[in-house]
Amino acid sequence: MQAILNLHKALGDESRVRALMALTEGELCLCQLIELLELAPSTVSKHMTHLQQVGLVKRRKEGRWHFYRLAGEESPDQVRQVLDKTLEALAEDPVTLRDRERLRTVCDKDLEELSACYRS
Repeated sequence: MQAILNLHKALGDESRVRALMALTEGELCLCQLIELLELAPSTVSKHMTHLQQVGLVKRRKEGRWHFYRLAGEESPDQVRQVLDKTLEALAEDPVTLRDRERLRTVCDKDLEELSACYRS
């Protein structure tokens, strides 16, 4: 039961759901998600870690870049079912459509350019 409760808690935050919906367009770098969500890097990083911990997203690191994608068939059935229903239910939501449009602009930017404002 705890796994399902944690899964639903993860989906209880608009920013996390927006990030999930953005990933329907394909794998994204953390810096692209930061730009899209217009939140602090640490906040977006925590959101993505939460989504990863409950199995909704997968992360890979390439050098200093962190890339996220939606969980695939390797996820437990419960996670996959909840993810599929969420993506289906929000596919035509106005916020999702607005983010999808904005994501086109974000993805046209160079990753170095996107991350320049928060690199240490």
